[in-house]
Amino acid sequence: MLDRRILLASLASLFGLAAFRWLRMTPAEAAEKFEIEKTDAEWRAQLTPQQYDILRKQGTERPWSSPLLKEHRKGTFACAGCDLPLFSSDTKFESGTGWPSFWQPLENAVGETKDRTFGMLRTEIHCRRCGGHLGHVFNDGPKPTGLRYCMDGFALVFHPAAPSAS
Repeated sequence: MLDRRILLASLASLFGLAAFRWLRMTPAEAAEKFEIEKTDAEWRAQLTPQQYDILRKQGTERPWSSPLLKEHRKGTFACAGCDLPLFSSDTKFESGTGWPSFWQPLENAVGETKDRTFGMLRTEIHCRRCGGHLGHVFNDGPKPTGLRYCMDGFALVFHPAAPSAS
């Protein structure tokens, strides 16, 4: 009888771990293929530890920790993993959340997946070219879209606009 209990408890634990992993897994991880695909070792070699945690492991930075939060120049915010332009500085706004926020991405720049972590259903935003996790989108942003793309600043790089010739 004791052996059966141990067996059942072990099976229940394995099932629970598999279910947790499935709930945490995003469709981007599960099936989607991207233009740029690298091995885990290649991503680790290319990215800083913080960028790797955010872009490849769906981590997040501490609020108010990204230097891009205070970036107010004209330019483009691109993916730190593959340098795909993602957001124009024209759509950046001060959300007061501690993360760089935008009301709209550039066309054909990002993808969306359902994120079931922490017992919530959220919409994750990832780079459409390399699949890197960028942050989440919420429907509490300013006009004209009403959206707030709450991005991890360490998942982005900023490219200032070229000075205009006068």
